[in-house]
Amino acid sequence: MSEHIHHVTDANFEDEVLKSELPVLVDYWAEWCGPCKNFAPILDLVAGDYKDKIKVAKMDIDKNPAMTARYGIRGIPTVMLFKDGSIEATRVGALSKSQLVQFIENNIRQQ
Repeated sequence: MSEHIHHVTDANFEDEVLKSELPVLVDYWAEWCGPCKNFAPILDLVAGDYKDKIKVAKMDIDKNPAMTARYGIRGIPTVMLFKDGSIEATRVGALSKSQLVQFIENNIRQQ
């Protein structure tokens, strides 16, 4: 796992995601999810590539039911991009590296 990925929980979600000065890409996942496991190395690569532009976080939906319910996560993996405490964009399903980069680029504005 990349040192550029933050693990967020129901307890620290507000501080780590909603109050972040950088946009935050949150990956909602679960240990038992095959597509999530396939997506993890792609997320690691992108987290390193974008370390100065966005924060990348992972949230285990089985261990964090409050935020999972709050944001209506029904399929995983789901990625949500938060900016200034609000959801900027959402994408459900595993993405290729190019799809993830395009998702990020289309939804962040230069600081």
